[in-house]
Amino acid sequence: MTWARLKTYYETSLAGLTQPTRSDWIFALRTVSAGLIALLAAYALKLDHPQWAMMTVFIVAQPVAGMVLAKGFYRLLGTLAGGIAAIAITTAFGTNPWVLVTVLAVWIGICTFVSSLLRNPEAYGAALAGYTAMIIGLPAFGQPHLVVDLAVARCAEIVLGIVCAGLTSRLILPSLASEAIISRLKRCILDLAIYAAGAFSGGDRATLIGQHRKLVADAQTLGEMRTYARLEAPSFATRAHPVRRTIGQLLSALSAARALHAHAAPKNAALMPVRTELHDLVGELAAKPGALDDTAPWVARLDVIASKAREMPFAPNEQGDDKVGTVTRLTIAADFAEALKQVLRGLDALRIPATRPARDRRQPALVVHRDYHGAWRNAVRAALATLLVTAFWLTTKWSEAAGTVILVAVVSSLFASRPDPVQVSWGFFKGTLLALPFAFLVGQLALPILPGFGWFAVFVVPILLPTALAMANPRYVGVATAFAINFLAFLSPHQAMTYDPGPFFAGSASVLVGILLAIGVFIVVLPADPWITVNRIVRAMREDLARLCLHERVPRRSAYESLAYDRINQLMPLVQQTGKKGDPVLGGSVVAVTVGLEVLRLRAAQHNSAIPHETTQSIANFLRGLARELLFRAPGEPQTSTITVARQYAAGIAERSDSGEMLQIAASLRIIAAGMEDFPEFFARQRG
Repeated sequence: MTWARLKTYYETSLAGLTQPTRSDWIFALRTVSAGLIALLAAYALKLDHPQWAMMTVFIVAQPVAGMVLAKGFYRLLGTLAGGIAAIAITTAFGTNPWVLVTVLAVWIGICTFVSSLLRNPEAYGAALAGYTAMIIGLPAFGQPHLVVDLAVARCAEIVLGIVCAGLTSRLILPSLASEAIISRLKRCILDLAIYAAGAFSGGDRATLIGQHRKLVADAQTLGEMRTYARLEAPSFATRAHPVRRTIGQLLSALSAARALHAHAAPKNAALMPVRTELHDLVGELAAKPGALDDTAPWVARLDVIASKAREMPFAPNEQGDDKVGTVTRLTIAADFAEALKQVLRGLDALRIPATRPARDRRQPALVVHRDYHGAWRNAVRAALATLLVTAFWLTTKWSEAAGTVILVAVVSSLFASRPDPVQVSWGFFKGTLLALPFAFLVGQLALPILPGFGWFAVFVVPILLPTALAMANPRYVGVATAFAINFLAFLSPHQAMTYDPGPFFAGSASVLVGILLAIGVFIVVLPADPWITVNRIVRAMREDLARLCLHERVPRRSAYESLAYDRINQLMPLVQQTGKKGDPVLGGSVVAVTVGLEVLRLRAAQHNSAIPHETTQSIANFLRGLARELLFRAPGEPQTSTITVARQYAAGIAERSDSGEMLQIAASLRIIAAGMEDFPEFFARQRG
């Protein structure tokens, strides 16, 4: 890296910290204030470990009120579950130390397994239930009669922190998830318009790929924020259905725009007017300030475009026109216009909530991918690592190793399901190490000389305020959060602070060693190979396509589409670790969505009474052949005759029929064939 680039990099990084936004300052001031209130209340209630109340504030701190409430709610559930488990396990097995630690390790493994199958904040609550049992159970080791008191105290401290964080986030200049959803949806619509404008005009491929990936990730985030908003305000429940429907339509519009770009035909006389109108509309939508303030004009224009696209395939075609290609592209254009129209209506439904529930209760099914194989690996790794370190503690009887055991349990379960757990854990270690000197200066030198809550605030606020500002920055949130939590843990604030560096350094060392051991566990014990996970997700996508071809029950489009895009969203960070080797995987996964939608269209045609019986039989034969291709063809082997037959059959339909329904079947066959020919290796079964 040249000096100029290095200088630019550090100037950019420094600007991110020295030029926080107004919302960053509000978040930081609110978080620090809530932490001080929680600590003061813990002092007043004479809690044994008041630092846990203040730590909880920083643990659940989020820029949006609903996110704070959601994380706090699941932290409370996880703490209660962990406390109950600690009481039960200690009561049942407290007389036998080896059995006790084995059962605790198994409990951590079970909770890690569940956590790996869930998404935030539910995943956080499940992981917390695991290591909370260890946090409560180990101090009661050899004294089982204390476990109930410890569990009650821990729950009280955490509840206090959650209440303080939740109230301040909701009452002090709140940033609400319900408002954030509208803002993010508007941004998604504009991003979709920018993407579609580029797709319809043959924009730069690399730029379009980046925009597509961002839209997929943002659509998933919208789904998460829907949960936060419902916890934030029960009144938002009536608007939760429009959010769900709108996310489904947003993904449908994204699929249609990508498909229209992939099957561009600039000289197609029938398509050009529709394509031009769509291009002009999305271009104006993206460029016009305040374009989404009134959606009615856009909805009206999209209605006209969709109607025109649907009517044109039935109009007489010029001699020599590719009828199937015309129907293909016009159908996709109509799908895009209709989906974008529904997204805009969804935005209106969020801004002006309905006074009564809609009659249509069949909401789009939003499905997520669950990696059971990866969850089992994470569970075994967390349980084994915890058991081995606990065995070392029991064998050596080193008292400070208890802190090491707890940190191994925390890190190996909390970060297990991250795409790169080693990197995340290393960031946690750096934040913890950075907190050590600050905690020593304040806790061991300053506060013993100048005790009291007032002096505590004087010393701590200048440290925690910049930390909270860094927590508001996505680039530094991991390290900053680790710093805040462990600074308070090392500091261990009490009303009477004493100079006692021996236990301070011993406890700090055990924490740092625990984090390093957990990092070692991620590297050595059942290490996760991103390419194996990628292959597993790709295999699941192929099996889904085969299931679409063969299963009697045809899933709803939204269920298939949301699951497929959720898998693509999980593939993106994994593929980034594999370099250019992963580019065909992402390209193939996006094409697989289009192939699946066309399979669904063919399945629907089978139930259309206007389609001749011999045609429905031919469709069934093709789908069976396609399923065999997806399940049994190995990489490197030539594609079967299924793809060739699809193209021949599509051409035959174009020669024999001018029926719109029949031409649509031919169009679907052609799209499937083109997609599988573009990415032959993606649609082949992996060896082994």
